[in-house]
Amino acid sequence: MGVFAMRLPDVGEGIAEAELTEWHVKPGDIVQEDDILAAVMTDKAAVEVPSAVAGKVLELGGEIGEMMAIGSVLIRIEVDGDGNESADAAAAAQAAKPADPEEAEATPEPEDKPAAAPAAPAPVAAPAAKKPGHRLPRPEGAKPLAAPSVRARARSEGVDLRHVPGTGPGGRISHEDLDNWIASGGIQQGSVKRGRNTGVEEIRVIGMRRKIAEKMALSKRQIPHITIVEEVEMGALEDLRAALNKKHAGDRPKLTLLPFLMRAIVEAVREQPGLNARFDDEAGVIHRHGGVHIGIATQTPQGLNVPVVHHAEAGSLWDNAGELARLAEAAREGSIKREELSGGTITITSLGALGAIATTPIINHPEVAIVGVNKMQIRPVWDGQQFQPRKMMNLSCSFDHRVVDGWDAAVFVQKLKTLLESPAMLFVEG
Repeated sequence: MGVFAMRLPDVGEGIAEAELTEWHVKPGDIVQEDDILAAVMTDKAAVEVPSAVAGKVLELGGEIGEMMAIGSVLIRIEVDGDGNESADAAAAAQAAKPADPEEAEATPEPEDKPAAAPAAPAPVAAPAAKKPGHRLPRPEGAKPLAAPSVRARARSEGVDLRHVPGTGPGGRISHEDLDNWIASGGIQQGSVKRGRNTGVEEIRVIGMRRKIAEKMALSKRQIPHITIVEEVEMGALEDLRAALNKKHAGDRPKLTLLPFLMRAIVEAVREQPGLNARFDDEAGVIHRHGGVHIGIATQTPQGLNVPVVHHAEAGSLWDNAGELARLAEAAREGSIKREELSGGTITITSLGALGAIATTPIINHPEVAIVGVNKMQIRPVWDGQQFQPRKMMNLSCSFDHRVVDGWDAAVFVQKLKTLLESPAMLFVEG
């Protein structure tokens, strides 16, 4: 038998380290070749790491949330044969790690320290009251056991004895139990005291959540945002969308609002190429792109992803709808490729049916513009003579004010409004 030290492989070009976000095995587990051992997060995406060998897991090389250098030991596995690491080296590596963090932090006492005097016996403490919680301390419907005097006192104190743990025989509640319960922090609610929920859940910000936090902080820190909100009458576009879906039901991808908005963005940035761009903060250079690569903010079980429909300018309404659906599904399943999450030049964000009247979208750094879709609803609109019910939706668009002037931002928003309110113009060439 030998020891195989498997090192963290290169999981992306130019990546020097990756964050360990999940272990799929533990010491003592038997693994086969290609079994998934762990998941790591790079700057681009989550990557699963398969086993290179079959054997028994001896040691895990890192803790969840730890940044690990490419090439460092990820895991040690006992294998048939010689392996790639001597048993002595593996034992030395294991011995270098403290078994107990508290033990590692303890300061060793000098060997010549005189023996301490025997400690005085500790005073006997009263039984500690159990902390109030959500569950009753006895089975549902079970009557609490207590003497009449305890019951009378509980009534006068406004305490529901069903919530009080008893330390006596059979769970009997004593006056001392009642004292401990009251002292532990019952909260008066009407005539009944209920325990305070003092629990605090500690959740480490790791993996996708950490990447999202870093990206949002960078965008807000680096980019001075200007946001414009404009209302758009959507009746004509919604009628056209319904008619096209009915005509091509079953043979073409279903059209949502987003492919129309993507088409409108393509037309709008043709006149204002400065908004289809990425700004290199450090170099002070704006990169205007000919291709329109539209990111679509997508909520997934792992957090927010932004899949990119590359070259939206070259796709038809249905091409972009099909590609958008494919990318969104891959993002939710966790099978999306790194290159499909990068290279965007402008982003769309939408909360769908949960959308509000208006939002203030955060730009997807290093892009310079983002288009936010808000809730669509029937509103009264003045037509010059009377109010008419109209299907309305607000667009909330944010811009990088370092490189986009307010005037240019307003022109862009008005162009989107015109195209969406007169959707036939989306299909007019030139």
